[in-house]
Amino acid sequence: MQEESGSFIEWFLPFAFVICAGWAIWHIPSYILDFIPPASESLLSQMSALHGRKDITPNLPGLFGGFADIIDWAALILLPVIFFFGCRTVRCAAMEFQHWRAIDRVAIFIGRITMILIISMTGIMLYEVFLRYVFEAPTLWANEMTLWIAGFVFLLSGFYAMQQRCHIRIFLLYDAVPRWLQHVFDIIAVTFIWIFAFFLIFGSFKQVFVTKFYKWEMFGTAFDPPIPATIQPMILIIVAMIAIQALVNLISDWNLEPTQHMGVDELDEDELEAIKRSVGGN
Repeated sequence: MQEESGSFIEWFLPFAFVICAGWAIWHIPSYILDFIPPASESLLSQMSALHGRKDITPNLPGLFGGFADIIDWAALILLPVIFFFGCRTVRCAAMEFQHWRAIDRVAIFIGRITMILIISMTGIMLYEVFLRYVFEAPTLWANEMTLWIAGFVFLLSGFYAMQQRCHIRIFLLYDAVPRWLQHVFDIIAVTFIWIFAFFLIFGSFKQVFVTKFYKWEMFGTAFDPPIPATIQPMILIIVAMIAIQALVNLISDWNLEPTQHMGVDELDEDELEAIKRSVGGN
């Protein structure tokens, strides 16, 4: 299924999602204090002080007598709305996997979010280089912000790669066996993915979500972003999503004709010419 892509809405919605997600993630201490406040007085005081230091709009009063102000609530409410419409409006590009289904819209839209994050990361690096070498006034936040975004890019792109079937595979034996045995290989591969995901989440859940996320562990630098509190929970979330996507791929590809992978020496002339044009060769 091939549809036109690249419309304005396909750029706007992932960009809006990144803005709302960035705001909401930065203000998660306010949501923790409002929804699941710590029972310990010392932890409650520590979280309140952290929220006071990191709040971008400290002059805005919290709604409903809480800590999250109107912008925090707006970002939190808009996130699922933008994500829903983003999945509904996303289109598959010509170079992407064409045999996709409605459920794959989630992964494709997350792929678009990842692209916006890469653009944002590049913009931050260019901004830092400009300030450092033109004005000799480097920032305290650009390097760590780039590191933080890069962590999300690495994780989200893994989920997108699973949906696109573009992860690394060794197919020498796979292509040589009949289709029914290929199905067996596929089932074994998905089973191992699910086993790995289960034990990783089961073994790390308490440490990640109670120690890192709930206590909102920071990076411990001048900028002090919540990299441990966000990246480690995201690892478990993405591993779970990859396991689900692997099962979706298995079901979606079950009745498709087997793909015959070609070696480098088997590329046809049209493919070679396309590669040369893409890199500017003659």
